[in-house]
Amino acid sequence: MPDFELLTAADLDLMQGLAQRVTAIRPDLISADASYGELAWVWGQAHARHGATWRRRLWFSGAELVAWGWAHLPRQVRRNDGSVTNVTGASLSYQVHPDHVELVDQVIDWYDGAAAALERTVSPTTAEEFALERWGAHGYEPDLEALGDNGDWHQLTERDLADVEQPVLPAGFRLRTADEAGPEAAVRAHVDAWSPTAYAADSHADVRQTAAYHGDLHLLVEAPDGTMAASTIMWFDEANKTIEFEPVGTHPGYRRLGLARAMMLHGMHRARAAGATHATVACVGAPGRPGPRRLYYGLGFRELSRDAPLIKAKTAG
Repeated sequence: MPDFELLTAADLDLMQGLAQRVTAIRPDLISADASYGELAWVWGQAHARHGATWRRRLWFSGAELVAWGWAHLPRQVRRNDGSVTNVTGASLSYQVHPDHVELVDQVIDWYDGAAAALERTVSPTTAEEFALERWGAHGYEPDLEALGDNGDWHQLTERDLADVEQPVLPAGFRLRTADEAGPEAAVRAHVDAWSPTAYAADSHADVRQTAAYHGDLHLLVEAPDGTMAASTIMWFDEANKTIEFEPVGTHPGYRRLGLARAMMLHGMHRARAAGATHATVACVGAPGRPGPRRLYYGLGFRELSRDAPLIKAKTAG
């Protein structure tokens, strides 16, 4: 019988451990939704609302996790502006250690069972040649909408921290941490940057409870009037000495002032002081949505991996 158990916090720790081990040997196999920081962020900010629609399967070699699948099933997303989106299909995040690629077929079979009769999407990386072949053999095809000029496919970008310029903020703005500013300010900064959003105080409380979260690596930019005008969370993978920015956002009234740039430069200096040697950040790769990529490339980030979104049509059953 398929394993339809719900994802737990203990599972998350194991999954992040696998992300660290794969990052150490084949970082190009890490998709934008399976990185060390992204796993913590998605779990923390959404599990209270949507955890009941999450299914997972874990594969072990002895005591060591070597593959996992995380299926997101149909759900209702309610945002702070009152809007509601009914998600009717399924999506999958997954990771398979490169020494155990034979498990890809088991991941696919499990996902097809967990999401039977639903439209299914998944985004392996372009470097997963064997996996891409196997997904195709199981009836998955390139998702042309996601791959379009205004699509939502992502790439993971990286840079080293050997030479980081000094941040410069406009007069009157200052850099803060979430530890200093407090949780209410951190929530307000995210909501202002990303509205409409489902993020709220309870989401933030759960993010803070993840083992990977550190309030001194959650950065904000405070405007002269006290508004938290930009924010980002940095997730420190100590095993690989890598910091990951996720998410990065700026209040719409304070954009094009260089706040996100200064904030990230400051973050890279803090990360280097903590022992990091590399930084990563994910962004939309579609040519019709160049804004985030322009910011990150301007900061010296370059593509590390890119997603190859696939889709399988809804079937009867």
